[in-house]
Amino acid sequence: MKKRLLSKFHNLKERVKKLWTDTKILFNDDPYPFYYVLGSLVCSIIVRILTVKNYFGMSPILADLAISIVFASFYYLIKQKYRRLYIWFLIVISVIVCLANIVYYSYYDSFISITFISFALTNSETGDSDVVGNLLQVKYFIVLLFPIYMIIVSIILNKKKKEKNDVFKRKKKMKLVYAWTLIFTTLFIFTLKPVDYSRFYKQWNREYLVSRFGVYLYQMNDIVKSIEPKMASLFGADKAVKDVNEYFDTLDRKEPNNKYTNIFKGKNVIAVHAESMQNAPLNLSFNGQEVTPSLNKLKKEGLYFSNFYSEVSFGTSSDTEFAVATSLLPVDTGTVFINYADREYESFYKLLKDQGYYTFSMHANTGDFWNRNMMYKAIGYDHFYEKSSYEIDETIGFGLSDESFIRQSVAKIKEINNEHKNFYGTLITLSNHTPFDEIDSYGEFDVSMTVDGTRYDYLEDTKLGNYFKSVHYADKQLGLLVELLDQEGLLDNTIIMIYGDHDARIAKSEWNYMYNYDYKTDEVRTEEDPDYIDIDYYWYELNRNVPLIIWSKDKEFQNNYAKEVKDAMGMIDVGPTLGNMLGVYNKYAIGDDIFTVGEDNVVVFPNGNYLTNKVYYSDSKSEYKLLVDTPLDETYIETKKAEADKKLKISNDIVVYNYFKRIKSLEYEREN
Repeated sequence: MKKRLLSKFHNLKERVKKLWTDTKILFNDDPYPFYYVLGSLVCSIIVRILTVKNYFGMSPILADLAISIVFASFYYLIKQKYRRLYIWFLIVISVIVCLANIVYYSYYDSFISITFISFALTNSETGDSDVVGNLLQVKYFIVLLFPIYMIIVSIILNKKKKEKNDVFKRKKKMKLVYAWTLIFTTLFIFTLKPVDYSRFYKQWNREYLVSRFGVYLYQMNDIVKSIEPKMASLFGADKAVKDVNEYFDTLDRKEPNNKYTNIFKGKNVIAVHAESMQNAPLNLSFNGQEVTPSLNKLKKEGLYFSNFYSEVSFGTSSDTEFAVATSLLPVDTGTVFINYADREYESFYKLLKDQGYYTFSMHANTGDFWNRNMMYKAIGYDHFYEKSSYEIDETIGFGLSDESFIRQSVAKIKEINNEHKNFYGTLITLSNHTPFDEIDSYGEFDVSMTVDGTRYDYLEDTKLGNYFKSVHYADKQLGLLVELLDQEGLLDNTIIMIYGDHDARIAKSEWNYMYNYDYKTDEVRTEEDPDYIDIDYYWYELNRNVPLIIWSKDKEFQNNYAKEVKDAMGMIDVGPTLGNMLGVYNKYAIGDDIFTVGEDNVVVFPNGNYLTNKVYYSDSKSEYKLLVDTPLDETYIETKKAEADKKLKISNDIVVYNYFKRIKSLEYEREN
């Protein structure tokens, strides 16, 4: 037995030795593809250094190495005169993938999807895709060192003028290459945890995937997942319908019945989808001047949800629109508005239409952006007043200024009010959109600091400072909206709901500068300073919350119902909460009426993270931050994690497998 084991070990040792010797011979004969693999690997490491800060993690290095070797292997199948051309094709693809992901991550804190590319190519108007052009920084172009390095390699190899002897036949070369691929793939698999496979399939958390699987394998998986919308009708639909039915049957949820039930029944609603409006500015003043005086007044007189979060993924603004309308979460791949606009949905707006409401949306952007023209029909809007409905007489940033948009929109709402008994309308603002560089258009607002008569620039000429200037302008226009509606007598039977659609994607370094600025030294405090505030991962995530305000002019409401609601709440809870006030109920909502679930609510994020009143859980880190002083029950984290994952899966199944159309078909078959 011992001899046999020694013999096997000796044979293995000889095979490894031969593999290494043959590889050196292959390299000496033609090192070009080897240099490509090295450059490709370094390029992928740069991506992680500039994004997820996973500098030299073994798992992604092995994955990127294996993928690069596989692609390089085809070099040996091509005619010799076309081989270098093929390598340059790979170099261009690698640089594009790496640069696109670095730039995209700098704004979205996520990695690019093939859906984004197809969307950007067909939507050249203003919007989130334009952000990319405004975020390019010199440091990102470090990936261009890859082609420069390959040019130098080509020059050196050409000078040597070494004739390629093709010492091994093609079959032998491929065996060598795939032997190394197998070795690196096997080592890579051994670095993975069981949970990694599930996360790779679900693709909820792209940041985690790149950290564990590398940028190239992530991108390949994304391409495969992007085909899912077209394949969903062929596989897994029956099981998805069964799972969704069981989920809602198990919930056994009943219509809410609490203090807020039906308080707005028969009222009109104007919902303001406030672009990039975070909660942080509502609590700030500079030199005695509030950043958001209008919102501060409304939050004191209305229902103010101070622990409220958007739950957006790649679709950003459109994900928020979808969540409010349907109480469903974004899909794990692509964007609902683009990839799943052909589905049927149960929506808050359709339920209101059943009660005689006229539903509309107003946004001075082109109707095909985010595929709104098509998707709005699916979620139940009667009409979309888009760019062609407005006179573009004043622009700020990407389009019509908020002031002009609001003045023109109020005139349209007045006509709608005369023609319809009740209405629900969404106004989507635009001026408070990154990159926040229209300083001259925002009006005067000073973000400097004055101490003992001495003025310090502080946030002047910083992106965060410019954001506060932009927010101050946007807030002023929200005050104008209330003023004009009141002048037209439209507030007597109308409530206003204002929510931030998502955070402003301001870099952590900007917030660190703001909170750790020391005017005495005109520098940023370090960790050694006793006054230092740690702007860590959890601080940043929690700071991304957005305001939600429900306001009525009615004094009875202000006296008896208005208050600050501190329970954790997400965008999918908006429809059920406001619906309870209006007297409509969506039994297929993934979210809940906040006044029914209260402190037990779970805010689910598309990347697998979740938030409760007690914890913020990070899926990518598999850890959490405790938000209360009391200890948790030992099963709390696992229970809430299971609940969050279930909501993500069921919501995804409803969309991907066209659940509502399928149950209608099944009902029709049973009846006939």
